[in-house]
Amino acid sequence: MLLLSSPPDRHSPVEDLIGFLSGTVLVAVSVQFLQAAGLITGQIAGLSLIVAYMGGWSFGMVFFVLNLPFYAFALARMGWRFTLKTFLAVALLSVITDLLSRFTTLEVTHPAVAALAAGILASAGLVILFRHGASLGGVGIMALYLQDRAGIRAGLVQLVFDLGVLVLALFLFPLTVVVWSFAGAALLNIVIALNHRRDRYIAK
Repeated sequence: MLLLSSPPDRHSPVEDLIGFLSGTVLVAVSVQFLQAAGLITGQIAGLSLIVAYMGGWSFGMVFFVLNLPFYAFALARMGWRFTLKTFLAVALLSVITDLLSRFTTLEVTHPAVAALAAGILASAGLVILFRHGASLGGVGIMALYLQDRAGIRAGLVQLVFDLGVLVLALFLFPLTVVVWSFAGAALLNIVIALNHRRDRYIAK
């Protein structure tokens, strides 16, 4: 099909659209699992969940606002194409998570289930977005930059930052919540570290 045709190192607009929808829906569902169990995660998403829990605001709104300062770094270091795609992905995730919160209800009887499901779903969604030349902002921008320029795995960079978020969470949440949240975040970043390498996937 003409709309799906593209050179090996580029995605067509239709491929990007499908990739963005697939990636953001997977991450949005992972957020539903976290919220159903009262868990958090790392990166800006984790900070957004903490702020949303504490202030009673929607995750989507907080996530969108906290990502705004990172676009200047993205534009300077990663270029306008990556920055625009990341902005669109963040906006799309913000809208989808709020819509899912209104129209779906998840019941989780053990936090381990939520941690496992959230880690796998979010990592799959992020890998899809990374391979379409986007991220979900925040630390993901720096992680991709360091992977492309210094060869440091993006998942490992994110895991280091996640540890900082979860240390903060120790002062705000019960220990069991933090432990299961760390398990989910660690799984997420291990899957990304194992599955996203620029030398294995060159398309943008």
